[in-house]
Amino acid sequence: MSGIALALGAVGVSSASELTTEEAFFSELPVVASVSRLPQRLADAPTSVTVIDREMIKASGARDLNDLFRLVPGFQTHPNNTDAARVTYHGLSDEEFSPRVQVLVDGRSLYSPLFKNGVNWALIPVALEDIERIEVVRGTNAVSFGSNAFLGVINIITVDPALARGASFAVNHGNQGVRDYTVRGGSRLGERGNFRLTYQQRDDNGLQDRHDWVDSFRSRLFDMRADFALTDRDELQIGLGHTEAILPRGRKPKATVGGVEVILPGVDKGSPIHHFFQSSTNFQAIWRRAYAPGADIQVRYAYTQDGGSDEYTNTSGATPYRYDVFGDVGRRHEIEAQHNFTPFKDLRLVWGGGWRHDEVRSTTMLPGKGWVERDVIRGFGNLEFRPFSWLTANTGLSTERDSLAGAHTSPRASLNFHVTPQNTIRVGYSRAYRTASTIDYRGDWYNGSKYQFRGDPDTPAEQLDSWELGYLGDWKSWRMSLDARWFYEKVKGRLFQYDRDVSTATGDGVPDVVSAIQDIQMRGIEYQFKWQPFDSSRLTIGQAFIQIQSEYLDGVLADPVSSFNSTQGERIRRVDALAENSAPRYSTSILFMQKLPLGFNASVAGYWLDKMKWTNNSSVDKYTRVDGRIGYPFKWGGYGGELAYTVQSLNGTHGEFRNDRVDTARLVERRYWFSLRLDL
Repeated sequence: MSGIALALGAVGVSSASELTTEEAFFSELPVVASVSRLPQRLADAPTSVTVIDREMIKASGARDLNDLFRLVPGFQTHPNNTDAARVTYHGLSDEEFSPRVQVLVDGRSLYSPLFKNGVNWALIPVALEDIERIEVVRGTNAVSFGSNAFLGVINIITVDPALARGASFAVNHGNQGVRDYTVRGGSRLGERGNFRLTYQQRDDNGLQDRHDWVDSFRSRLFDMRADFALTDRDELQIGLGHTEAILPRGRKPKATVGGVEVILPGVDKGSPIHHFFQSSTNFQAIWRRAYAPGADIQVRYAYTQDGGSDEYTNTSGATPYRYDVFGDVGRRHEIEAQHNFTPFKDLRLVWGGGWRHDEVRSTTMLPGKGWVERDVIRGFGNLEFRPFSWLTANTGLSTERDSLAGAHTSPRASLNFHVTPQNTIRVGYSRAYRTASTIDYRGDWYNGSKYQFRGDPDTPAEQLDSWELGYLGDWKSWRMSLDARWFYEKVKGRLFQYDRDVSTATGDGVPDVVSAIQDIQMRGIEYQFKWQPFDSSRLTIGQAFIQIQSEYLDGVLADPVSSFNSTQGERIRRVDALAENSAPRYSTSILFMQKLPLGFNASVAGYWLDKMKWTNNSSVDKYTRVDGRIGYPFKWGGYGGELAYTVQSLNGTHGEFRNDRVDTARLVERRYWFSLRLDL
């Protein structure tokens, strides 16, 4: 075996090069490294982790990466439409780009200074075919990954290039304009290297156009990874990629005639139909030296440049004004080093530090300021101590200094009691912070007639205190496991953008601001059950039950002219409802996979969600969604491949983002496609 190849570079345990493709595809993955940065058994980890392997990825019938997280208890998502797709955990979903769940690809964060320090799910730089597995940390993890690993972490670990040999061509064709093409290839690089590369383009018509909006989606992706064994102890991983996406924005012109809104010909003056162009380019290099068993040093450098153009001209006022809220460029440089070692027999330690430099430029949100810069310096450490066979203790600490947000320190402590080798009880506490975006601190948006938004250099960070009680049952003789988690999470000072002046006396001349408005409490229980009753059958069930309560801060309601003053009762209730219904009170997912005679395989995934709110002015009713897939892997001569048929929303039309109004609902209808993959 090649050992744990860049184990902490992907912050996970990579597959060994000697594993065959089939062994890697069906192997169990009981060791994770996304929680503490130490490779750990699930029974020793300080919080719950869901592992989505390659078999589950294929069986889910997902075409978009965000759809996979429907399988994770407590997670919610919706498809791209006039609003970008989002992925949230335990709610607080009002931001356009998901800013509270950290997403990593081989250790590189996808948070973007251009997209308000959130994740743009239209620009995920990896194809589903190139994912080895995904480790989802269900709980805050600021100790390991910094202040904005707030509610959870998604760690995407890509396929080892040593497992990619030859060329592969794949195509999807279906209704709703589904047209996808993928080309993959891999080979050796000299005596000590391997590489793989992927080009993929995806197109569809989006959700059916209704009323005053239109939808479509187009993306292009190039991804390359090369691994080199420099010496018997030194490894180097190089990654390079580029992603582009186009989504429509704006509205058709409309008017109210006889009490009914009707669509008019022509172009809307306030927000005409236009395209949102987005792109992301990335580079990463990871060097690792393993100098003793269980001991290594690693240095990682990453660079990301994001671009966008959401430009249109508002001609509804006396003076036309050019808008480009998410336009221009954001860049990020990151250097990180870590040291993993075992100072004593029952003690393991990882420690390290990093520096991150962000810069963003925006003619709309940061006019006349050029490049606005931000630097973050961070140190971290995690310790695992096993004084007895029945006890594992984890402690960790992270501290960082942000040139815009100031200093924050996040601790964590947990105890895992191994009641028997098959049953573990875990108790834990952790604290995390979420700092605001560069725009929230330094923004200055003037629309030609008034200030729309102005940043506040004193914007505080959200603070999360999390307590949990967990149980892990791993019954190998029965081929089943149960991971349950009770949680209580309190967010102090939830950040929200609001109007600071709704009075008519001043003509609403004071710009909006992002500030702390509420304290939020989230409590509930979630579990994931896995069972393989036969070699040919696998069942995964996940459920989450959550209750969210919100309470306004005293000073917010006392402001006599803000949008939360005593005369704004309806607005106050709406924002309260947005917090308390930002996650469904209950959600269930079931994935069943079955190998059939003659080499066929089939799978069915079902999802049941209670009603919830994604935005302040909309809601979505409870819904059920059923997806299905049947595939036939084949070999022909010296070649192989697979023919498959996938159906999403098999049970019919429903809303996932909003369906509170018949005319403006974003309805998800039945989508199907045929897939053909040829491996040469």
